[in-house]
Amino acid sequence: MPAHPTFVAESVKGFTFVGHSDLGERGHSDQVMVCGRHAYIGHSKTRGTSVVDVSDPRQPRLVNLLPHHHASWGLHLQTAGNLLLVAEAFDFRAVMSDKDYYLRSVGGFDSAAFGVRGQDYAAGMRVYDLTDPGAPREIGFMQVEGLGIHRLWWTGGRYAYGSALLDGMVDYILVIIDLADPARPEIVGRWWLPGLWAAGGETYSYPGRVGLHHVVVEGNIAYGCWRDGGVTLIDVSDPTAPKLIAHRNWSPPFAGGTHSALPLIDRNLLIVADEAVRPIDCEPLKPIWIFDIREPTNPVSISTFPVPHDQDYVRKGGNFGPHNLHENRPGSFQSSSIVFATYQNAGLRVFDLTDPYRPQEAGWFVPPTPTRWMEPLRGRQKVLHSADVFVAADGLAYLTDYDAGLTIVQWNG
Repeated sequence: MPAHPTFVAESVKGFTFVGHSDLGERGHSDQVMVCGRHAYIGHSKTRGTSVVDVSDPRQPRLVNLLPHHHASWGLHLQTAGNLLLVAEAFDFRAVMSDKDYYLRSVGGFDSAAFGVRGQDYAAGMRVYDLTDPGAPREIGFMQVEGLGIHRLWWTGGRYAYGSALLDGMVDYILVIIDLADPARPEIVGRWWLPGLWAAGGETYSYPGRVGLHHVVVEGNIAYGCWRDGGVTLIDVSDPTAPKLIAHRNWSPPFAGGTHSALPLIDRNLLIVADEAVRPIDCEPLKPIWIFDIREPTNPVSISTFPVPHDQDYVRKGGNFGPHNLHENRPGSFQSSSIVFATYQNAGLRVFDLTDPYRPQEAGWFVPPTPTRWMEPLRGRQKVLHSADVFVAADGLAYLTDYDAGLTIVQWNG
């Protein structure tokens, strides 16, 4: 396998470097999905979705850009079967600082304050047909009455699950989307934490920012992360009438930022990552939690993941803490004992949960510091910030970065 002349990992254990692309200098990358021989990547600054041919993972090749509105971002997407779903929302970070975006709720007003929806920005979900996976064809757009959809969960089937900021809401809530006709998707169910419906007279009394980042659905339960509002287990057996099973919140005293949940149902465990949203000198270290969910109405925290220590990541600066978890999607790498997590300035980490009370770090791959800065990270130190990871069934891990595009590495564990 040929070496990459400019790509040398800062630190590595259990991985082999395979390939890298700066995506045509659109390296400011977020969620990545791999379907067949193509990877689909959402971006913050670039107003579009990248399509990358990864049939030769040593030389990933950008083949298309699916455009969207110039004032909206499409950070997150989902693929299954023959469809690609892309979430689109008003780009708040174009008009406010990172601190304002992450530390207080962003809604509670009429979306007209940001202009005319459909003209000044776009808000909703785009649906693409993947019959030609290198040239997806848009077949539908579901506009929402609000400022858009942040993230989605969909692994095929009739229903998708999104986080949407709708008019009258203080922040993002759960919406359940019917895809019976993929060209005409529609919202059929909604659920939110009490207090988020400002237009309905509810009073917001939470500290920090409380709004749904996204849910992961396993069986009839949606496991949702609510930033500074903790985690919920929601019964979605009736998509039109979701019901709360349990709610746990540890902020305060912990710093919050709850971002990603990973249910390991066969072991009655739930992994929950709190996102590092600010540089480590501005906020406490965020953990990855392990919950016992044998009794779904009473989730109990039993341990946290170990903190990466192969380098001095606090001294390195920037955001030191979790971001995303590989979500064990159908057809991808699936394990109830091995968990992959991006750790921002500490790259990609692998944890062994053989003993859930004493999880161990099993490997890591820390890419080099980017050489170009394409994401306007105001006030954030210019260091590596690994964003998302998708691990294929063969152990190939597709890793994105806010500035450094797509990196492909092989897990050898």
